[in-house]
Amino acid sequence: MSAILAWLNHWLERIDPGAHRRIKGLRLVTAYGLAEALGTLKDISIDVPAGMAVGALAGNIALWASVSEARSSRWQSSRDLMLLCLACALGAATFALSAPWLQLHGQAWPKIVLVAGAFLAGYLRRYGVSGAGIGSQIYIGQLLACNAQLTPGDLPAIGIAVLIAMLSAMVPRLLSGPAERPVLSPALPPTASRFRALSMPWALGLQAAVPSIIVVGLDATVGLLESVWAITACVYVVAGSAGGTRLRIRHRIVGTLIGVPLGLACLPLAQHEPMLLWSAASLAMIVYAMALPERYDVACAAFAFALMVTMAVSGEHSVTVLLARAWETALGCALAMAAAMVLFPLRDKTKDKRAAEVSPPKVR
Repeated sequence: MSAILAWLNHWLERIDPGAHRRIKGLRLVTAYGLAEALGTLKDISIDVPAGMAVGALAGNIALWASVSEARSSRWQSSRDLMLLCLACALGAATFALSAPWLQLHGQAWPKIVLVAGAFLAGYLRRYGVSGAGIGSQIYIGQLLACNAQLTPGDLPAIGIAVLIAMLSAMVPRLLSGPAERPVLSPALPPTASRFRALSMPWALGLQAAVPSIIVVGLDATVGLLESVWAITACVYVVAGSAGGTRLRIRHRIVGTLIGVPLGLACLPLAQHEPMLLWSAASLAMIVYAMALPERYDVACAAFAFALMVTMAVSGEHSVTVLLARAWETALGCALAMAAAMVLFPLRDKTKDKRAAEVSPPKVR
């Protein structure tokens, strides 16, 4: 037992020296739990439609806003958390307003709204960490609204949820204070596109949007169990160059293939020990926060595990649906790879310059 604890301590220090990201992981879980608890209070949810889970929506908004926030000071973090929560609410509102008339064209077509969020998640990275977070939050808001099947009648509930989420996300950040030292994702390298008229932000947006359109088309024609998982894979494997996208795709597939079976192995505990699975999901989200952004494979495995067990505890016990997480993620990754390598390839000019300096001159 002591050997296991020593190995665990060594692993924690190697992946998270100084325990800064562990603190952020605890903050994510605290923000989600606080928002979920506030959203279920009768005085808050009394005027909300019966089918609308304000607590779950507020919890997810607070959680993913906390993931995207990466500032050092309390003031800057609070400001960004407010903007990120509002961006998520905006995404949810756009889906809720668009879904009813898109539903008239087929069950899969409301998901076409996710394509706009997918594009913004890539395009807004031109504005740094705040832009990348806002683009991601708009997509996540649309995704949450899609999963909850929100309609225009749910707009007041979205407003309540975002207010709860802002409070729940900012309070833990104010308490964590200087104990956090955010690790930012590496800056995008200078890149060049095959198409000179296509700038890097447009290429990043199209690399996510075009595969997402294909996924929606496949869902409309042949039917997919959980097409949103394939779209999400298209969005979050996009990197600043073709090589970076390849690496993220490999990490996401490997992580998903590890996390999904681990989650399925815990399926028998869903009915008998739900609190144990909720605790395991919380620990997985802490590991997720620790692993980002340096160990994307570990982060993907932790999130896939957390998703599997929370779905199981929430009543989803179909192995077919849960396994769709793996193969539809692989489908989204394959389409994103095609977009990054063939349709809108980006070349890292820094590597090209370094290779030109190292390679010997040609002898004529």
